[in-house]
Amino acid sequence: MNPSTPIRLPCPPGACICQREQLLDTPGADLRILNLTRQEEKRLLERLENLKDLADLEHMQRRMYQQLGIRVEITPSDNEVRSMRGIAIALAEHPGLCRKTRQSIPAAIRRAMENRPEIAYRLLDAQDLLRDA
Repeated sequence: MNPSTPIRLPCPPGACICQREQLLDTPGADLRILNLTRQEEKRLLERLENLKDLADLEHMQRRMYQQLGIRVEITPSDNEVRSMRGIAIALAEHPGLCRKTRQSIPAAIRRAMENRPEIAYRLLDAQDLLRDA
C-alpha cells in the first residue's frame, strides 16, 4: 500500500468488530478495504442511494469488489416479496469492514430501491420471480 494513500482511522476501542489491527498486522493481507475512509464511505453511500437502474446497481457491485474487495449479495426471497424487506442484501465477511459500514451499505441500497421501485422489479424479473404475474 502506498504510504501517501489515506487509510481509514481506527474505530473507538470496543465499538467495532472490524479487526483492523489484525488486518494491518497480517503480511500479504488485502488492505483495499482500508481505502474506504469515512469521507469516501459517505460518497459511496450517496452514490448507492442514487442508483438509476439494475445495471447501475450491478456496476456498483462490481466496482465495490474491484476497488475495496467488498462482495454484496442481493437475493430476493423464494417466497412472496411484498416490500423491500423481502429482498436480502448481505455483505460477505471481510476483515477491516466496519460494523456501521456493514449496516449502511444495505440500507443505502434499500433506500435506492424504495425511491426507484423499478430496480427491485428488474431484480425480481432477473430471478424469474414474476413469471406467474
